[in-house]
Amino acid sequence: MTAPRTHGPRERMVFAAAQLIRRDGVGATGMRDIAARAEAPRGSLQHYFPGGKEQVVNEAVSWAGRYAGKRVDHYLAALPEPSPGALFAAMAQQWIDEFESTGFRTGCPVAAATVDSTASTPSARAATASAFTAWTTPLATALVTLGVPAERAPALATLMVSALEGAILLCRAHESTAPLTTVTTELTPLLDAAARP
Repeated sequence: MTAPRTHGPRERMVFAAAQLIRRDGVGATGMRDIAARAEAPRGSLQHYFPGGKEQVVNEAVSWAGRYAGKRVDHYLAALPEPSPGALFAAMAQQWIDEFESTGFRTGCPVAAATVDSTASTPSARAATASAFTAWTTPLATALVTLGVPAERAPALATLMVSALEGAILLCRAHESTAPLTTVTTELTPLLDAAARP
């Protein structure tokens, strides 16, 4: 997947970095690789990202968190019978579809940056924490619209993201979508029970 040519070089480089991180991790993602994938002049990296690789990685992680957060409304709008469990199932199904169509080579760039020891700087930790917040906050808001009490929604959003990320890792390790199916089956009744009747 490449960023549309209608985007400028800076946006294409952030997107390219996110795609490379989700496939290769932070340590194996090089600046030359980012420029090549973005079809941008290599010198433009220094122009747009004077903070070097750390800056571009942090921006890619931030982009990924915002993207995941925006997807929540997309999933919600597409649900024929909206419920917390159905929302989680839609989130999991997106990954099942991706794994079935492209294999198990890629995961979440935010998770990859979080676990990659080369990214363990204070700014990287702040970027990954912020990215997860950018995902869980709209997810908690969506749960409230689905009848989950506001005081419980943030905890359930954290549970949903944690279960999804863990299942993605297990899917990649086993080259099977079974972990995503399992967490969906197990979490759906719990999530739906949290909604007010």
